[in-house]
Amino acid sequence: MATQEVQLRSTIGGFTAEGKLHTLSVWFILALRLMMGLAFLQSGADKLLSGSFSAAGYLQNAPPANGSPAADLFVAMGNTPWFVDFVNVAVPWGEFLIGLGLIVGGFTRLAAFFGAFLMLLFYLGNWEVAHGYINGDFAYMLTFLAVAAFGAGRILGLDQYIEAFEINGQPLIERYPWAAYLLG
Repeated sequence: MATQEVQLRSTIGGFTAEGKLHTLSVWFILALRLMMGLAFLQSGADKLLSGSFSAAGYLQNAPPANGSPAADLFVAMGNTPWFVDFVNVAVPWGEFLIGLGLIVGGFTRLAAFFGAFLMLLFYLGNWEVAHGYINGDFAYMLTFLAVAAFGAGRILGLDQYIEAFEINGQPLIERYPWAAYLLG
């Protein structure tokens, strides 16, 4: 079986990082996508099926109790009834849909972006830095960003087919290049 070596190279702010992917990298990228998908699908499904998810108490109490630098913002959100109603729908359905998107590999970058955004909010809300600034929420956020960066939806996922779908004889991703920010 012939394998092709993939060279990575990126320059940001005058600093260049480069490396080579191992042939097993594709399986680990897929594993990250599926792991995060399952975690979020299950978390969202648990909240949806319980029928009793409410973010108000968490928003009003947890961030101030743990010394979060964003505590005032969370308390303000928790004291705004329409926002609490929104969060009570957005979090369980968001987790469920993010998980579903990652598992099937459809709209993977969009799902990973919103997953990373939720994890940033969880990181700020669950502020616990007694053992350092890196915790599970932060690690999950970076995992979502890696899934997006590697275009993990193209690995045994629907995104490879969505991108190739032809519209007037032209692949969707060529006809609409902006779709690359949602797919992959």
